[in-house]
Amino acid sequence: MGDERRVTDSGIELRALYEPRDLEGWDPDDRLGDPGTFPFTRGPYPSMYRGRLWTMRQYAGLGAAEDTNRRFRYLLEHGQTGLSVAFDLPTQMGLDSDHPRAEGEVGRTGVAIDSVEDMERLFAGIPLAQVSTSMTINATAPVLLLLYELVAEEQGVPAAELAGTVQNDLLKEYAARGTYIYPPGPSMRLITDLFSYCNDRIPRWNTISISGYHMREAGATAAQEIAFTLADGIAYVRAALEAGLGVDDFAPRLSFFFACHMNFFEEVAKFRAARRLWAGIMRDRFGAKDERSMTLRFHTQTGGATLTAQQPENNIVRTTLEALSAVLGGTQSLHTNAFDEALALPTERSATIALRTQQVIGYETGISEVADPLGGSYFVEALTDDLERAAAEYIEKVDAMGGAVAAIEAGFYQDEIHEAAFRIQRSIERGERVVVGLNRFQVEETTSPELQRIGEDEVARQLERLRALRASRDDAAVRAGLAALARTARGTENLLPPMKEALRARATLGEVSDALRDVFGEYRPR
Repeated sequence: MGDERRVTDSGIELRALYEPRDLEGWDPDDRLGDPGTFPFTRGPYPSMYRGRLWTMRQYAGLGAAEDTNRRFRYLLEHGQTGLSVAFDLPTQMGLDSDHPRAEGEVGRTGVAIDSVEDMERLFAGIPLAQVSTSMTINATAPVLLLLYELVAEEQGVPAAELAGTVQNDLLKEYAARGTYIYPPGPSMRLITDLFSYCNDRIPRWNTISISGYHMREAGATAAQEIAFTLADGIAYVRAALEAGLGVDDFAPRLSFFFACHMNFFEEVAKFRAARRLWAGIMRDRFGAKDERSMTLRFHTQTGGATLTAQQPENNIVRTTLEALSAVLGGTQSLHTNAFDEALALPTERSATIALRTQQVIGYETGISEVADPLGGSYFVEALTDDLERAAAEYIEKVDAMGGAVAAIEAGFYQDEIHEAAFRIQRSIERGERVVVGLNRFQVEETTSPELQRIGEDEVARQLERLRALRASRDDAAVRAGLAALARTARGTENLLPPMKEALRARATLGEVSDALRDVFGEYRPR
């Protein structure tokens, strides 16, 4: 039994014991360096968590803006150190809540935001100069960022003081998730226009969170997650350079977003390998001189796909272990999933347990006292090298196809992810991969946890607020703002300034998106 061949999902064969000879010829100065120095294997900052713990950023969004505001306030009162906003599908797809295609989806997977007035309600009483806000939004990322800036203006907060992140990563939407609106060309323009706008106006803002999370959740292996995420990053850097931006002007504000799944040591090694690869790409491929441009800073979310609806309390243990590996891997920001998320949106109780999980790790374990505590482990260093090689091979294949956009359009990402997902699912069904409570150690369950529900009365209130907004605003100003945005879309100037003025006039998210749809069209996969 002990002599059976063992491999990770990435196909890396695991030896039963790792020894000094497994790192023969291995140069720690070249492969590791110190934390905060090239190649950043050991972390992006010299003191890591001794200086400051990672940002504890619990993802929240439910129903109407007031409901989410209450959850934000609750989490902040209980020690959360950053906000993270989940938006409903209509908001993600550029549809107002009363659009026919939005029916049945308003407020279901996150908060519904139709206008600046919804954004005001979302952040009511929360001082935007004192919090960092992450927004998981892609196709409509410029709209949501501008709404946030408008709310800050009303609070008297200068744009230069705002801190946070918009996901703003469309390539992974085409590859694995599907919440895109426009074709790749216009989408890349919106992304780089946001880079430029923030460079000029909101310099502390992370202008993109290049996301491997959704590809991993769709079935990608750890090596694929590294490779496809960094290949997407390469595409964004190229697009920004082609738009006339200097690499060291925008690259320090690039951030990344990874999943953390259950193969504990492979996940630790994944984060370390990704940092080392990105540092080399930025220095050697793009000629970055500022070390901040070479630093891969990332947010981590524990694996939603690893949660089970069966025996959901087991998910507390899964999330704890995944969070621990993310911290040992050097994450800058962390969301821990609630144990009931395989069933519904988190309740207040389950969200609190998820936050407390991070706090126990951060304040009780002593892990924060030492940077990269697993550095130098024969196993972890060998696994880091193996994952780096496997990911680099994938990046070479993507390069040979003409880059990430071409690879996605050819279906390469999708095919690789689907094949990996099929292989993993088959191993679960065959019982080769044990999932406790799912295919082994099952019990007959007679009770179920209390679940969060979104009532139809909340949806009705959202629709009524939208109707009242349209009845009270200056329609001529809205039409003029949308016309100016459409003219800009037909040209080459930055889209965000006219978009902001349309939103200031109380144009809705759906109306702004429709103005761009009329010019850019909608993406239809082959």
